Amino acid sequence: MEPHRHTDPDAAAEAVTSTDCTAQATDRAQAWAAARGRMLAHAYRMLGSWQDAEDVVQEAWLRMADADGVRNPDAFLTTTVTRLAIDRLRQRQRRQEDYIGPWIAEPVASDRLPEDAAIDRDLLSLAAIQLLERLSPPERATYVLRTGFAYSFKDIGVVIDHTESACRQLFRRASARLGADARFDADPTTHGRLLDALLHAARHGAMRELETLLAHDAVLWADGGGKVSSALKPIHGPAKIARFMVGVTRETDAIRVVDINGLPALEIHPDGITRLISLRVRDGRIEELLVAGNPDKLGAT
Repeated sequence: MEPHRHTDPDAAAEAVTSTDCTAQATDRAQAWAAARGRMLAHAYRMLGSWQDAEDVVQEAWLRMADADGVRNPDAFLTTTVTRLAIDRLRQRQRRQEDYIGPWIAEPVASDRLPEDAAIDRDLLSLAAIQLLERLSPPERATYVLRTGFAYSFKDIGVVIDHTESACRQLFRRASARLGADARFDADPTTHGRLLDALLHAARHGAMRELETLLAHDAVLWADGGGKVSSALKPIHGPAKIARFMVGVTRETDAIRVVDINGLPALEIHPDGITRLISLRVRDGRIEELLVAGNPDKLGAT
């Protein structure tokens, strides 16, 4: 007969606590692995900067790892990422006041974008991200949570600390600011065809052919940020844009099509400095050209 063994209740409690903590840590790590891609996509839509998105998502993970009683990791991460992004947007607004020339969101190489099946990659095109720059931080958060996560206005209110009715109003205002521009073609084949035609016409100086590719109200934005030579004001109209494209393509043979934000784009080096040209397309014509040249914004390409 074995002697009776006395169990130390404090040691037993510590063992249970240790086991629970290990299980919670494992659950959080698994939740993090499952949510990371969506959180990066969300943060990028919020911020228009891949580097900032990675920083914000990492900070959200660290906060979740240190938090107690996280019952819904996905909701915790979404809320934390959104709030951190709003803070960064407000800080950036002050920097943008002194920015030289137009501000364009940072392009991202397509192979960096998350492959999560739940992510609508059309929402990550540079044209889509650029449109969001029109919105205030609360409007942007409301619009992104509504269109990207299908959050109810009540749930959005919890995330951004607004009432449900205020979130409805924010969404209406955001939709009005984006207007008809929010409807555009994000088909890679269409973009590739237009880029090929644009490049061919520009390199041959075919002005009329170039102009037919552009919408009557087309506009070109060039972001050099004071770091490289660039147009300091938007260029409006097919004729002026055509002249610009002929000029930049004739200055270099270093031109190639690259995959940016899920769509074909042009990489050119007219003065030995990289510039990326992305399109916004609707009804088979180019409505907007986004020329990213600020080297500080090309780190994710």
